[in-house]
Amino acid sequence: MLWKNPALMLRLLALLILSEAAHFGFFITALPLRAESLSLNAALIGTLTGGHYLADALSKGPMGYLAGRWGAGLLLALASLAGLLVLGTVTVGHLPYLALFALAAVWGVLYGSLWPVVMGYSQLLAEPGRTSRALALTSLAVAPGLALGVGVLGPLMQRQPQQGLDLLLGLQGLALLLSLTLLRLKPAPQTGNRAASLGELRRQWSGVALLLPAALAQTLAPGLLVTLVFPLLAQFGLGMMDLAWPALGLLVGLGLTLWLAGRLADRTSPRRALLPGLLVLALSYGLLALPHPEDRLWLALPLLGMGYGAFLTGWNGLVGQVLPQGQRMTGWGAIMTVEALGYAAGPVLGGLMWTHYGHSGVFATGAAVFVTTLVYYLWAAGQAQPTRSTVYSESARP
Repeated sequence: MLWKNPALMLRLLALLILSEAAHFGFFITALPLRAESLSLNAALIGTLTGGHYLADALSKGPMGYLAGRWGAGLLLALASLAGLLVLGTVTVGHLPYLALFALAAVWGVLYGSLWPVVMGYSQLLAEPGRTSRALALTSLAVAPGLALGVGVLGPLMQRQPQQGLDLLLGLQGLALLLSLTLLRLKPAPQTGNRAASLGELRRQWSGVALLLPAALAQTLAPGLLVTLVFPLLAQFGLGMMDLAWPALGLLVGLGLTLWLAGRLADRTSPRRALLPGLLVLALSYGLLALPHPEDRLWLALPLLGMGYGAFLTGWNGLVGQVLPQGQRMTGWGAIMTVEALGYAAGPVLGGLMWTHYGHSGVFATGAAVFVTTLVYYLWAAGQAQPTRSTVYSESARP
């Protein structure tokens, strides 16, 4: 097992999956499909969604700090309760737009605690020598939530809207019930018996500061494709079923590399997985930037999976090494805020490249971002001496 307290970690992962399923299901599926009954147009929905996601992104650092300082259980329960209030309000309808916007923003602020808490406890509870694999697996827990919230809920709401809303409320209700079992979740153990001096704090956080530009760049590249998947398929004359075998190759490459690179990262150094991962990602994007990329999907997508498998283990392992001891939830929150900004900027840049240069501009930009990130790591990674993790006691159990 990857964690010392699997019962606690599995509850946290289940909460993350349920919460993300309801989250994606509401903003990507239910809200657009319920727009007419709520008297909302596309602009109002976009403003509501954008305000929520901005609140979520900007609150990750502060929420991680509060979770690490005072305990995570209450924050997780409040986030689940806020989500249930928003979903219940939309189901009933007839709430003024400004009130709905305020509720969604409050949900976003509280929701910002979820990922820093789960990643912080994943690192805290990871078995010695398995931290990179534990963190990489945790970061992939968003995938089942996305599949459930969009892939299952979307078609259901198109055919039977009321049943779709009932399922959405049920998912969020289960998340709330599960969060109540975590109310006694204690703050992460702090190291040392005295307050850190200003110089110590500067040294502790210098490594995190070096990671921030790379965190922005490496989420910017996949963010380029957020709004372009279907336009790209249309240009190449492909349907979703045409991606079945290449996508299977991507999943196989991701799974195998995730485990093998994770062992390498845990036994040697995370950078030995991270740097080759970035290079393979740049290569896969470069192949797709060439003319007629549909002829090379069988090669590019498995390479993409291999690149992301190596990158995820290396990146999470490196962050886990660098974050200050006793302040890891705050650190995860800060890193994730910058990552969220990269995802936000990606669609804007991707749209500009698509408009002016077509698919070649989009994928060439992504390849350039990965190469730039690789060069940055080669220059900057050695500047910070990672803070080595201490093996915490199992007193973190609720």
